[in-house]
Amino acid sequence: MNYEELDALGMYVDNGHKGPGPELMGADTLIGNHVHNLKDEHLGEIKEIMLDMRTGNIAYAVMSYGGVFTLGEKLFAVPWEALTLDTINKRFTLNLEKERIENAPGFDSDHWPNMANQTWASQIHTYYATGSQHDAQRR
Repeated sequence: MNYEELDALGMYVDNGHKGPGPELMGADTLIGNHVHNLKDEHLGEIKEIMLDMRTGNIAYAVMSYGGVFTLGEKLFAVPWEALTLDTINKRFTLNLEKERIENAPGFDSDHWPNMANQTWASQIHTYYATGSQHDAQRR
């Protein structure tokens, strides 16, 4: 599914680009969106969006990979800044090889990590090459 198909409130109706459009989007319309890499390989889908309650920013998208109807699926916390909205294909892209997502640090729905733990967060940002320490390296 994509964000336009999930838009029950009509936020994305083309009003001459006066609606929220891609600049502002409803979180519930992003849940279920597919994530592909730059080779157009399907990596998973967005299951949840995690907000940092101290800053009000989006911290992570929880993405699923594999499994059938949630059985055997692996969940990943992907830093929000690692995802790019693909408005042409109505999905997200993640600049990551498929093998990297298969080996990424993940969890299952019964064993969520403590996403507020700074050591855990640092490991996730290192894996996806995001965060303040990596922003300086990319410039």
